[in-house]
Amino acid sequence: MRNPRIHTEQALRTREELVLTGNAAHHAGRVLRMEAGQWLTLFNGDGLDYQAQILEAGRKSLRVHVSESSDPATESPLSITLGQVMSRGDRMDYAIQKATELGVTHIQPLTSERCEVKLSGDRERKRIANWQQVAISAAEQCGRARIPQVASPLKLGDWLNSCTQDLRLVLHDRGSPLGNNATLPASIALLVGPEGGLAEQEIDSAHNAGFLPLALGPRVMRTETAPVAALSLCQWLWGDFQQPQKADTA
Repeated sequence: MRNPRIHTEQALRTREELVLTGNAAHHAGRVLRMEAGQWLTLFNGDGLDYQAQILEAGRKSLRVHVSESSDPATESPLSITLGQVMSRGDRMDYAIQKATELGVTHIQPLTSERCEVKLSGDRERKRIANWQQVAISAAEQCGRARIPQVASPLKLGDWLNSCTQDLRLVLHDRGSPLGNNATLPASIALLVGPEGGLAEQEIDSAHNAGFLPLALGPRVMRTETAPVAALSLCQWLWGDFQQPQKADTA
């Protein structure tokens, strides 16, 4: 059985003892009810997994010994930035969770003409913190040792003007299927619109910024489904879906 994977923001070093506090201690000690002698896998986003044995389990902290580190080799060679226009309810949570599982590198929440989510001040900060925690939990589950950063929301036009990725794609129903490009892109920007779709002028702006129109079959997908399909396609064509990797022990 695989050791539980738990994220911590604390620095991790092999052959040292560490006292876990906060969410990491709560998850291991209170949720999973782990005890002294048991093993867990820690990660803090530096790209490595750290094997640790619990030495002492308290109500609010865990004392562990970190024995060794390894590269889980779960990162795609393809750098993908997802520009996702924000959606209501738990749809944005779903998109972030699945994008993390599918190896996305950066997540940029966006506002657009038809975006129905309005954030500012404390509400915006709380929502970003929640989305980042969704990404952390998804990384714990799927085995990633790096966590995609969820950025503060930007206006669509501002983000389009800042994109410099090798391949830029915008999803809409008048696009074309994506074929296997002879040139392997090192980085991709993927734009997904809101529930009501992107406005005509926004699609034109994306085209002017170098975004190629992409269609994913004849059916209309929901805003939280479209990035799952598009990211899967990109990983199949250029990422690691066809390139299994082995972890190296540090």
